[in-house]
Amino acid sequence: MSEALDELASHLGEACRTLIASSEVKFGELTLTATPENLIALLTFLRDDVQCGFVNLTDICGVDYPKREKRFDVVYHLLSPRQNLRVRVKVATGEFEPVPSACPVFPGADWFERETWDMYGVMFTGHPDLRRILTDYGFEGHPLRKDFPTTGFVEVRYDDEAKRVIYEPVELKQEFRNFDFLSPWEGTDYVLPGDEKAKQ
Repeated sequence: MSEALDELASHLGEACRTLIASSEVKFGELTLTATPENLIALLTFLRDDVQCGFVNLTDICGVDYPKREKRFDVVYHLLSPRQNLRVRVKVATGEFEPVPSACPVFPGADWFERETWDMYGVMFTGHPDLRRILTDYGFEGHPLRKDFPTTGFVEVRYDDEAKRVIYEPVELKQEFRNFDFLSPWEGTDYVLPGDEKAKQ
């Protein structure tokens, strides 16, 4: 498998050198890094080239690196049934920098890009219908960003008097507890049945 990936990497290095910022074969996977300007041309080449044939877009996902200048990576996973190979394409982008939509190349990118927009806030230019897909219409923020609070901003409940669902600020019914994560029988003042055997 690694020989096939090495051959593919060298073919891509020769055929579309200007479209790829970097490439590496690591852990049995080929990863290509591109810029947003070259993304669509690279995806089109990977789909149409005879030696590639990556006609199946398996997934698009986001990765958040909050301390980086371009904090997001948009990651595309492609499959070539003919070659029985997979390739990963990564594009780095900032919080307010859009990425071109892959929908013209892979129509199935529609929902993947909507999910990435909803969860991370990465915008895609040229997308036919960029709306939230997993969160509510009035939801604020993007829940998979690493700076998003684990409790969220609001909580939802059904109000019997108003006869509708209402949003309220988050109210924790109990404080967070600190656990020492030791076994429950360690550090107790009493002896549990069977402990005397462990000390022998």
